Amino acid sequence: MSADRQAGLGQSALLLFGSCLPVLGAVLIAPILPRMQQHFAGTPGAEVLTPIALTIPALMIALLAPFAGIIADRLGRKPLLLGSLVLYTLCGLLPLWLESLPGIVASRAGLGLAEAGIMTCCTTLMGDYYQGARRERLFALQMVATSLSAAVFIALGGALGQDDWRVPFVLYASGLVLLPIMAWMLWEPRAAEVSHQHSESEGFPWSALLPLYALTILAGVSLFIVPVQAGYLLNLLHVNSPQQIGMTMGANQLGVLAGALLFRLLSGLRRQHLMLLAFATAGLGGLLMAQAGNHALVIVAVLINGLGIGLMLPTLITWIMSRVSFTQRGRASGGFTAALFAGEFISPLVVIAITGGQLGALPMALTYIASAQLILAACCLALHRLFRALHEPAPLAA
Repeated sequence: MSADRQAGLGQSALLLFGSCLPVLGAVLIAPILPRMQQHFAGTPGAEVLTPIALTIPALMIALLAPFAGIIADRLGRKPLLLGSLVLYTLCGLLPLWLESLPGIVASRAGLGLAEAGIMTCCTTLMGDYYQGARRERLFALQMVATSLSAAVFIALGGALGQDDWRVPFVLYASGLVLLPIMAWMLWEPRAAEVSHQHSESEGFPWSALLPLYALTILAGVSLFIVPVQAGYLLNLLHVNSPQQIGMTMGANQLGVLAGALLFRLLSGLRRQHLMLLAFATAGLGGLLMAQAGNHALVIVAVLINGLGIGLMLPTLITWIMSRVSFTQRGRASGGFTAALFAGEFISPLVVIAITGGQLGALPMALTYIASAQLILAACCLALHRLFRALHEPAPLAA
């Protein structure tokens, strides 16, 4: 980059905090959904609209993140990020006053639009500000931060919503807190003139990125298996205590953290080998979940599963970023964000399609999904051959 400013700890921390804001949108209101539905019991279709209020931000991110990436490349990362923070705060706080459930759903859709811009810009700026090992380390820390924040935000949402289901929405004011700090500490990166001219003459490397985006969708499906399905699986084992279910979720998040840290230790391996290890580990954990006969075995299984997930995501984003130039990073990051959230959105739908809505069929569905992950692990070895067959050029950025 031509800018002579050097990104340091402050910029890293801001981008990591910013990456956690979409997680806040995804999980904060999960504990208060029953009370929200009870409040709007007189609204037609409340039993459908209430869960949609939780999931629609992820759907909006999946649909709109690619467009956010295009805007980031053409108009700049920082302007889009700051504008998205304003929209995030506005739409996030609106449910404090809205008395219409459809209105709340609409505000949550606007929140998803803002989150698409925030997540895309934070990931893109990580790729812009840092290079090589520092960039890979920051992407791994991004996974650690979002995993930790998910556990914290779920707990906060439950605690703040204990007396009034509207109170957790106050936390969306965090966007307003970050806005002036980001405006002061972040800057718009500039590509060197030679690099800019070179990248402008090239088309977007779809042949290299489409297989990686497909793997990202499958990673998103894998990521939400335990958070969504573990509680139901434990019910089949006659474990109904919220504390025990929460402990199981915590074990999964601990595995994700360990996997993200393991990525740093294994970064010298080829990326196709890392993906093989990631999907194989996640699949092994899934098989153990399906076969577990007691709570202790489920905890071991979700820990192993999380280890694979934590290794999977930083490998994918660093791989994607290594195959694009400066002026393509926004689109590449937007595609990754869209693919990941699309996978998260369809994850429960995949399970429902296999089980037909029958809770007793859940172990069978977990077995099928885990088997698919193990097959994918072997397929990852063929990726470099696929790129060569498609005449993929050498990576443009380390």
